[in-house]
Amino acid sequence: MGKFKSVCVFCGSKSGNKKIFSDAALDLGRELVERKMDLVYGGGSVGLMGLVSQAVYDGECHVLGVIPTALVPIEISGQTVGEVLIVSDMHERKAEMARRADAFIALPGGYGTFEELLEMITWSQLGIHNKPSVSLWLSVWLWGLEGHDKTGHPILGL
Repeated sequence: MGKFKSVCVFCGSKSGNKKIFSDAALDLGRELVERKMDLVYGGGSVGLMGLVSQAVYDGECHVLGVIPTALVPIEISGQTVGEVLIVSDMHERKAEMARRADAFIALPGGYGTFEELLEMITWSQLGIHNKPSVSLWLSVWLWGLEGHDKTGHPILGL
């Protein structure tokens, strides 16, 4: 095992508009298994969340999904994998995910995914934790934000 036992992955509850996003979620899930790392994630069974969690679960590593009550009917469709922890709200979700993970990785997603990553980076700057945070897709996000309208639609159609 490496330096990290568990990694929190932030990503979209949709698969996105490019196959490369789904491929990246599956590749990351398999890489976590290869390194024997457990997964902490947003708890959804759909989209990129569903893909990465299924890959880690299939590789027999522990999977913990943390999801607020309000998102259960939206982000859980069918059978979930691993352990699911239902919390009261988004603030509790992020706190629980941060508490249980040794590092943070963000894949493509919408505003919520971006906000989760930025909050973990901010918490690190403030000394709340000293865990590394990385986006594998920051340039994609920045490109998607450029000229994006204010309708609240997700980045890059995710």
